[in-house]
Amino acid sequence: MNTLLNKMIAQADASQVEGLMRFFKTGPGQYGEGDRFLGIKVPVTRAVVKECWRETSFGELEDCLASEYHEVRLAALLALVQRFHHARRDPEEQRRCVDFYLAHLEAVNNWDLVDLSCYEILGTWLLDKDADILYDLARHGRTFWEQRIGIVSTMQFLRHGRLDDTYAIADILLHHPHDLIHKAVGWLLREAGKRDEARLRAWLQPRCHTMPRTMLRYAIEKFPPADRQAYLKTKS
Repeated sequence: MNTLLNKMIAQADASQVEGLMRFFKTGPGQYGEGDRFLGIKVPVTRAVVKECWRETSFGELEDCLASEYHEVRLAALLALVQRFHHARRDPEEQRRCVDFYLAHLEAVNNWDLVDLSCYEILGTWLLDKDADILYDLARHGRTFWEQRIGIVSTMQFLRHGRLDDTYAIADILLHHPHDLIHKAVGWLLREAGKRDEARLRAWLQPRCHTMPRTMLRYAIEKFPPADRQAYLKTKS
């Protein structure tokens, strides 16, 4: 019996489905086209995961990741995050979690699924390693979700004072065509700027004229108003 799956199905709330489908852009031609929802909000999903992640096997996680329902896939990813972090004294178990994650990236197919899992798992795993896999995802990801994983995973690096990879991967994605990549790169640049604003300004100087406006707007969000206006005028 897959307890995680069954408990998630039991939390379905039909009254929430339509709103979630709008929020996650599931209409024709939108980035979440065709995704289905049970109507479960994130705090409820987290509560279910907290209750039963320890008894959920990799096989059961795989079944959940194969679900047509967005919230079930999220629950599986949050359970995997718990499994990974609770194995901090067991590198082999952590590696199994990382390998499992990388083998199931096709299920990590919306921005919340990416953002709530990748830096907790990949970012943490790579803190004391090279980040080649993130560069490969940014350059050659099969989907823009995989490319988003490449940049968002560096959030954990930033939290530990490691800024170089964020800027290097931002350069790879600088002229990406999709708005959700623009937002992700801008967000990570903003976070890098919180650690070293002078470095962010220096990085922006030769790029602000040509980078996507949304990316720039996110990156400079914490700058003083007058500075933000000056940067945005370069896009006029």
